[in-house]
Parts: sequence; structure tokens; C-alpha cells
Amino acid sequence: MEFQNRVGAGWIAFGAMLAGLAVILGAIGAHGLANMIQEMPDIQKRLANWETGVHYQMAHSLGLILIGVLATLYGPSRLLSAAAWLFLLGILLFSGGLYAWVFTDSGPVVAVVPLGGLAFIMGWACIATRALIAMRSK
Repeated sequence: MEFQNRVGAGWIAFGAMLAGLAVILGAIGAHGLANMIQEMPDIQKRLANWETGVHYQMAHSLGLILIGVLATLYGPSRLLSAAAWLFLLGILLFSGGLYAWVFTDSGPVVAVVPLGGLAFIMGWACIATRALIAMRSK
């Protein structure tokens, strides 16, 4: 596929890098995290939260790649750009908050996780809105 614009190619590259990072973080969770946090309480819950963070990071990294493909095929749009930034914010707040929670019991760290989830929802709503607009214009 030849990239029609740098915006689409940029989100594809960024999504691919974040997906690769999710694989690395997943491997850490599967092979060494338990040893790093063995003295902490609720170790199973912490490991499950790490896995959830990795899962959502991977899903939304693929979402960034999807946005890049859509922007390449149909041209960039404000809604696609908003969705991409919301996915990035969601990864930072939701997944990053869960990763940080594994090592701390900080209330403020845990408090940002729902905000990340809201950013994910808003990102998907932007993509859906863009698709509905495209349907109406045809």
C-alpha cells in the first residue's frame, strides 16, 4: 500500500510501535513481573491489572493503525485525528495507570484509569461518527 499522506503513515507507525511495546510488556508480565512484586499484597490482582493494561494497549494500538489506514484511504479528518489522540491519551491514562498501580497503591494513579477508559470510548465514537458521515455523503 502506498501511503497517500504523512498523517496516516504516522499513526500507522506510532500504533505499530505501541503494539510492539505491548508485546514486550506482556512478556514482562508473563515471565518476570511476579518476581518483581512478590513482596506486595494482592499479587494476583496486580498481575491481572497488568494483563488488562497490556490487552487495552494492544487493542488501541491496533485502533491507531486502523485510523492511519482510514486516513490514508479517505484522507485525514478532524474526527480521525481526534480519535487517534484520544486513543493515545487512553493508553497513557488507562494502561499507564494500571501499570503504575501494580507498583504503587497510589490513589491518584488509580483515579486516572477511568479517564483513560472514557478517552477510549470517545475515540471509538469519533470513528463511528466519521463513518456515519461518510455513509450519508454517498
